[in-house]
Amino acid sequence: MPPQDVCVVMPTIREYEAIAAYAENARKHGFDTDRLFVVLVTEDWCETDEMERLLEEEGLDGAVFDATAREQWFHEHGIAEYEYLIPAGSHAQTSFGLLYLWANERFEYGVFLDDDTRPHEETDFFGTHLANLAYEGELPAVESDEQWVNVLYQSDHDLYPRGYPYSAMDEDWTETSVGVESVVASQGLWTNVPDLDAVRILMDGDLQGQAQTRTTAEDFGPDFVARPGNYLTVCSMNLAFRRAVVPAFYQFPMDDNPWDVGRFDDIWSGLLLKRACDVLGKQIYNGNPLCAHNKAPRSTFDDLANEVAGLELNEHVWEIVDDAGADADSYREVARAVADALVAADASEYQNGEFLAYCGEHLRDWLDCLGEIEQAPAQKHPVAADGGPGGS
Repeated sequence: MPPQDVCVVMPTIREYEAIAAYAENARKHGFDTDRLFVVLVTEDWCETDEMERLLEEEGLDGAVFDATAREQWFHEHGIAEYEYLIPAGSHAQTSFGLLYLWANERFEYGVFLDDDTRPHEETDFFGTHLANLAYEGELPAVESDEQWVNVLYQSDHDLYPRGYPYSAMDEDWTETSVGVESVVASQGLWTNVPDLDAVRILMDGDLQGQAQTRTTAEDFGPDFVARPGNYLTVCSMNLAFRRAVVPAFYQFPMDDNPWDVGRFDDIWSGLLLKRACDVLGKQIYNGNPLCAHNKAPRSTFDDLANEVAGLELNEHVWEIVDDAGADADSYREVARAVADALVAADASEYQNGEFLAYCGEHLRDWLDCLGEIEQAPAQKHPVAADGGPGGS
């Protein structure tokens, strides 16, 4: 039997059957599904019994965690005081999947999926992600005069993804080649509905939260990395990563906060991760495997209402991150330095500037929570895992 070394995390309230498409893809391409443990993160009002039944029907080991099951898990692991790190009703609940992975040492890799995506049939989805994480060799390396790399730079559509600062647009970029030898995250990109923010969707003429412009596989060229000192948007809909990055990969507490800042949880966690990679000499691999992003129609103005509270902060938070942790020698130390920088930042001129210190305090507590999990007795997170709500 192969080791069960991949923890797949999918937040879902509707299209949980997406996991069946990824299981089918794995079987089609000979990827051993026994390596996978699936964590479905959902809500108390969702169809948890049906989710468990689907995992069983697909032959997937896994667990379903609604809010009640998450609360139980925190108590069982002796870390109930840290429940607030996982915001209610937010995509940032993917952070719970990171905690679950951290509490189970058999997992060497994590994979984030969104339930409105599907794998491309011709591509070995999990196998490609793991091959990317093991990649050593030459890759195109991109940088720009704005210190930002547009992950859609290869497309002719002139699109900028959700989270890309408006002040960094119209950049002059260059592509060279670099030797890659330590990949810690693999970001797969997306066809069909591009991952745009609401303002850019409105500019593209769409009122239904999608986009008039659609992407195809032809919009993406060779896989690439962003050079040190350059940032990029990291989207959690199609992402694999090594266990080691978890301390520097907290999905920031969006939506459920006093300022109603939302929609930047994975974007800001990507800034933290990229800073850690630059400090530690690691890389984020971008490109394949592509997934189809089948975002359901919804009001673009609802998305705009969720995003507007954080738009100004998103223009500046990366600059704070970029000044932190230069002398650090671990993911934990980089994350601690970024947390301290966020707490200390003078953000009085920004709308909702107090939210930055709030994020810094949460990141500090995130690191403390991981430390508590590490020190917990072995019986609190056994090597074997049973499926079902609260399984560990």
